[in-house]
Parts: sequence; structure tokens; C-alpha cells
Amino acid sequence: MMNQHKINTHLTDVIAKASEISEITDEEALLLSRYSEDHLGDLCGAAAKIRNHGKGTTVTFSPKVFIPLTRLCRDYCGYCTFRIDPDQAQSLYMSAEEVLDVAKQGENLGCTEALFTLGERPEQKYPEAKEWLSNNGYDSTLDYLGAMTELVVKETRLLPHANPGTMTHRELNVLKDSNPSTGIMLESTSELLYQKGGPHEFAPSKRPIVRLKTISIAGELRIPFTTGLLIGIGETMLDRIESLLEIRSLHRKYNHIQETIIQNFRAKPETPMAESPDAETQEMLWTVAAARIILGPQANIQVPPNLSSENYEMYLAAGINDWGGVSPLTIDYVNPEAPWPLITNLKSKTESAGFELRPRLAVYPEYFLDTTEYLPVDLLTKVRELADDEGYVKEGINRYV
Repeated sequence: MMNQHKINTHLTDVIAKASEISEITDEEALLLSRYSEDHLGDLCGAAAKIRNHGKGTTVTFSPKVFIPLTRLCRDYCGYCTFRIDPDQAQSLYMSAEEVLDVAKQGENLGCTEALFTLGERPEQKYPEAKEWLSNNGYDSTLDYLGAMTELVVKETRLLPHANPGTMTHRELNVLKDSNPSTGIMLESTSELLYQKGGPHEFAPSKRPIVRLKTISIAGELRIPFTTGLLIGIGETMLDRIESLLEIRSLHRKYNHIQETIIQNFRAKPETPMAESPDAETQEMLWTVAAARIILGPQANIQVPPNLSSENYEMYLAAGINDWGGVSPLTIDYVNPEAPWPLITNLKSKTESAGFELRPRLAVYPEYFLDTTEYLPVDLLTKVRELADDEGYVKEGINRYV
């Protein structure tokens, strides 16, 4: 009992220190792994205060289209319904015409982001994928991705944001010319997840070491980068805190983590984890608040609203300042059971909580507004033409807010 009292006392001290907008140490952050319902309100209060200090009352979202370039993937994750095998696919890859059609429809609806999501290097597993790429003049899926993001930049107003999985220095460098930001979810640094029976047992690209390497290379290349955690897939609260500390460490080194997503697991039918419980709301709140406290007032922290459709506004009280991409046109192909909220609903719930909802671009203002350090000249010019003086979507381009 004395030991528990000591832990609680130290946790109280850490929360009090954070409330003063003081950066906590790694050792102090690890105390946040001791989840406690008794301290949840205080933790969220501290996180909200930190967010208000750095971000004020502005909460953002990105009006986007979702482009699933290919759903073939070399990995098998225990919770994924996005990946399919070649015999399940009507077409192995979206054609250039299909990509451009979706992008132009999104442009007409006021979107500014083209989110490219695709499976991990399917040509390494499927001869059919390798043959398709060869027949169309490409060496790899990532080469084709680069061509398609270039096409969207050239032919539309939209800004691509590519999420193709792990990437090499060469691959990221190629994408840099047509993607003002890219991303990969770290998900978790837990070793448990890729052990026998774990959700990542048959997903080599989900090993933390290769994901952290991709994030690090992006930092070396000065690429604004989105990452985040997936909550409720078998990791512990300690694993989550350690994952957040890895993200903080990389951002301290390179100053390139433009956004950290805290995403809740939702079980999907016909997957190995179909009977697993969804992520607990209280643990999600704790993790979101811990992310704000660890990552600090200037971090951009997102929770996807479509994965908590009944009560997503509660995460505003835990320190977030972004809702991520929301589409008026395309579904969330990774979570097809979870429709996007109407922008009018998102606006109403955000404003009812005391915040202003504003549309943003695929790259955050701090990476292009007063700096030339991150984006190539041509891309920087295009981004700035879409932005107002504060770096948000220029009035008249987006029609939703």
C-alpha cells in the first residue's frame, strides 16, 4: 500500500509539473504508464492547458480524398481488412486515369489533400503485382506511387500525402518532390506484438526498428512527417509511453514530426482479432493526454473522429488540436465500417466545446509559412498559394467551414 501511495504521489507531482508547461523527463514520463482513473481528470486537465498554451483554441482538419493505390500487401496483420490477395482484386492497382478522376472530383468539392494509402511492397510477394508494374513501365510499387503523386500535383490543386509503409532514403527522396508530407504509423514499439501469436507475427514491415528507421530517414531529408500509435492491439500502457518517447526523441533530433495520431483499435469481422475488445475509451483518453504532456505544447495531436463517432468531442478535453483527414467523397478504406462525420457535425461539436474549426493543408503551417527548410521550391510555391496568412486553407478554396 505504501508503494502504491508513493507511485500516486510521484504521478501527482509529474502532472503538477506538466501543468506549469514544464517539459517532463523520460523518467517522469514513464510514471504516466501507471494508468489511474483517480488521476484521469487531472491528467486531461494538464494536457488541455498545455494544448491551449501552444495551439490556442484552433482545431484543424484536412479536407481530403482517399486514394487506395493498391490493396495488395506482403504483410498480414491480425486486424487488417484493407489488404487483399490478387484473386480478390478487381484490379491490382488503380490506373492513372482512376487516380486523376478521384483527385479532380475531390478538387471540385473543395478538398486540398490526396491521401495515398497502399499495401507494403506487394511485388515482393505476388508475381502478379511484379508483372503489372513491369508491363506499365515501373520497377516497384513505390516508383508507381511517385509517378501518381507527381501526376496529382501537376494536374490538380490537391497536395499528396503518401502512406506506403517503410521506405528507403532513395524512395523518400523521390517522394519529397511531390509530397509536402509523408507518413507511417509507428503503431507500437512493443516486442510482444510480433512474437508468435501476435498481430504482427506475419508482418515484417511492422517491426519497430524498420518503422523508426523510416521516420529517422525522413528527418534526415527534412520531410514533414506524420506518425502515431495504434491503441488496443495487445500493447501495454508502458509500451505506449515508450513509443511516445521514441517519437519525442526523433522530433528533438530532426524537428520534423508534424503530427502524432492516437488511433483506437476497432475489431473487424473475419480477421484473427475479430473477437478482441475495442480499445477502452478511458485508456484512450489517458494515452492522448500523456501524448500531449510528453510531446509538448507545439505538437499537433490527432484522434480520428470516425473511429469514436458517438463521443469524439471528448478528446478535445484531453489535449488534441486536430481531427485529421475528413472526406466528402471517399470512404475510409482502412476502416470502411466507420463513416466520416459530416463537416457540419464536426464544426458544431468542436465549437460547442469552445474551439474554432479550421481546414488545413496536408502539411502544417510551421513547415512552410516562415521557412524554406522543408519543401522543394516548386512545391513550396504551390503550398503557399493555397494558404492564407496563417497557413490554413485560403478562404474560397474550401467550402465546408
